[in-house]
Amino acid sequence: MREVRVIDAEGVNHGVLAIEEALRLARQAGLDLVEVAPNSEPPVTRILDFGKFQYEQAKKEREARKAQKQIEIKEIQLRPKTNDHHTLFKVKSARGWLEEGNKVKVRIRFRGREITYPEVAMKQLQDIADELADVAVVEQAPLLDGRTMLMVLAPKKKK
Repeated sequence: MREVRVIDAEGVNHGVLAIEEALRLARQAGLDLVEVAPNSEPPVTRILDFGKFQYEQAKKEREARKAQKQIEIKEIQLRPKTNDHHTLFKVKSARGWLEEGNKVKVRIRFRGREITYPEVAMKQLQDIADELADVAVVEQAPLLDGRTMLMVLAPKKKK
């Protein structure tokens, strides 16, 4: 004979009862017997309106999703031969995104024989990281992946 802890619609704890007794109490109240904590010993059940319970759970879930902060990953793309003015313009955009709380992926694409000088791109990425050091931390160090080198910057935690 299986036993469960029963809590009624008003929140009153009826203690540990046989499952048949718990079902009888639920029928008398015109409500459903719902298992709310199956892993506890004995399992905890509540006498409530199951449809209303499902609706409130879905509502809580929607509110929790709404409260979550979505972190976007923005991207700036450069080439090893990109001039300083253009690079500073892109870094200014990245600074704005980081201040908004977004992550920034800095990608340097190699074309043709540019791939033979990865140290140029490495220095360029290091300069960008130094420029943004006051608002960002390097989350992923510069990494050569095929014909691109990329680095991910994350916003610094506010104090």
